[in-house]
Amino acid sequence: MPGRLDRKDLAKYPFLKEAQEWVAGRTGSLPDFFSSNYGRIAARHAVERIRDAMEGGRPAAPGPERLDPDREVYAYAIARVLVSCTRDRLLMDRLSRYEAERASRYLADEAPATRALVAEGVGMPTEAGDLPVARYVELASHLKDDHWRLVNREVEKGRVTLGDGDLPDLMEERIRILLLSQLPLPVPPAICELLSPLSAELTAAHQQYLLREFGSVEEGAFPPCIRALTAAITSGANLSHSGRFALTAFLHNIGMNPIQIMELFARAPDFDAGKTQYQVEHISGRSGTEYTAPSCATMRTHGICTGKDSLCTRVSHPLSYYRAQKQWKKQGQDSADRAPDQPAGPGHGGDEYKEGQQVGHPRVTGKSHGEDQEKHDKNNKTHRTGQDIQ
Repeated sequence: MPGRLDRKDLAKYPFLKEAQEWVAGRTGSLPDFFSSNYGRIAARHAVERIRDAMEGGRPAAPGPERLDPDREVYAYAIARVLVSCTRDRLLMDRLSRYEAERASRYLADEAPATRALVAEGVGMPTEAGDLPVARYVELASHLKDDHWRLVNREVEKGRVTLGDGDLPDLMEERIRILLLSQLPLPVPPAICELLSPLSAELTAAHQQYLLREFGSVEEGAFPPCIRALTAAITSGANLSHSGRFALTAFLHNIGMNPIQIMELFARAPDFDAGKTQYQVEHISGRSGTEYTAPSCATMRTHGICTGKDSLCTRVSHPLSYYRAQKQWKKQGQDSADRAPDQPAGPGHGGDEYKEGQQVGHPRVTGKSHGEDQEKHDKNNKTHRTGQDIQ
């Protein structure tokens, strides 16, 4: 099959230009297509594809004998239309990641000739060699292992040398970035209206997913300042830089992982998945420096200390407030019911957190996605405060 891809290949790599041309040539009028029995069935497959992406599981990669080319290519195309109609940037990001990982699984077992055609289709080299520095940085910046850091790579004449095992990961990242850059599609409002029952179903399912994810953190124990920042995000308001930093650092300190934090910021009207991921991972320690949430004094300086209650007068750090509230809630007592002479923090220590102090992650109730991250040796990281980057 040198020089061309067949329909089974298009089912595995439906993002390629050949697959999209094949769909466009067979679909005709979109309203007529979505109103047909086949269109409704294809749309339902698209919804299931998005749900799989939403849950973050490993994408299915059935063998060629089990692939239905029509269903796979249509489901991919309609899934992109649906997430575009939801206007949910996080859902678009999840779908792009899902499709990239799915393609990567197929490419791992692909014939060299087919792998080369797919690589050419997404603008990647067909075999290990080198990449321009700018392209390499674009692809490797989100890969976590130190192996990918530019300072650890061989660079000559503006090009980064690639090893034999580098291409698969870079190819997956290239596919993810390419697909995400194409979203949202400019879907006509009439088509989004026609698909509104399905997009509403997806929006509701995504909200339920977020509720399950946040269930492991006791939001009821948040201090008033953090509740105000969370409420602002939820209502669609944009936060200041200091507000974003304080909220991200606090949520990281109480055990939420970067994906969970990003899902909260996805509600903001100016949400940018790539930019937010970089900022959240930077604050969470991706750069080797882990930041603690600002103290109450710093929050006041930046005008984000709001809604003070009686407990706020007895602590000097939002994390101390959170831990105290969790302790009292566990004992069935709210902070407002506590006698004035009772100690403010667990263990009668009053305020436990100071800016610049190393902060371990307080445990969250139930199993969280952040638990694996907590196992790393925090002694190898420097901990800094919000004042250092504000």
